[in-house]
Amino acid sequence: MKIVIGIDVGISTTKIVGIDQQGTVISPIRIKATDPVTSLYGAFGKYLYDNGIQLDDVEHVMITGVGAAYVDSPIYGLPTDKTEEFIADGLGARYESELERMIVVSMGTGTSLVQCDEEGIRHIGGIGIGGGTLAGLSRVLLQTDDVKQVSSLAMRGDISHINLLIGDISANPLPGLPKNATASLFGNAASNASREDIAVGIIYTVLQAIGSATILSSLRSGIREFVLIGNLTLLPQCKEVFPAMEKLYKVRFNIPKYSEFCTAIGAALSYTGTD
Repeated sequence: MKIVIGIDVGISTTKIVGIDQQGTVISPIRIKATDPVTSLYGAFGKYLYDNGIQLDDVEHVMITGVGAAYVDSPIYGLPTDKTEEFIADGLGARYESELERMIVVSMGTGTSLVQCDEEGIRHIGGIGIGGGTLAGLSRVLLQTDDVKQVSSLAMRGDISHINLLIGDISANPLPGLPKNATASLFGNAASNASREDIAVGIIYTVLQAIGSATILSSLRSGIREFVLIGNLTLLPQCKEVFPAMEKLYKVRFNIPKYSEFCTAIGAALSYTGTD
């Protein structure tokens, strides 16, 4: 068995997958560490051990991500190359979604937007709102940056206690805007808002801002299919925010099976098999 290993190296988190000769994704995993090099080697060693893979089974290693800049030598002596992160985003999202024409929304510390169409894969922009925003606001407002804890709190919160809705300012729906659409993020927040309500407000702010930026980025292209990748796709609130935006704007947000690992998958797929 010969496999290609794809590794998405973050500053403290590394994601790793293998793709075999049939194009099957093998057991993706994620490892956290205090620095990218430790994270990378820890993830690689654990991945090989957990899957019973020998070094001789690995044809090539492809790395990407911001932490890839810290890696300047072959991984465990194996043939190793780097690929551009935005290309990896597009290749991974195409593989997982089976779409050819789309905008890939990579929700990491911030959010990048990558357009895939008949002209290829290219970065078209992004916003400085993402997981880093969620963690930072949570530290300030909730005294924690544990995203799982914040998400759990949010599931018991009421977004109408935080966001100002169209129905709060108008007795009737506005053209194209139902009464439950958001008029102002945090516009209805009280000074004594509960932790649960603050938590859902933070998550909705981040997800709605990402969704709105994505829709605006697509207007000139006519693309209506968006593929969400990255850690934030694991938030259960995605299943509330994005379907509501789909209905309002007549678009489609897709969250593929391995959304968290799409960049690592794309890195592996970028290997051409020629050295």
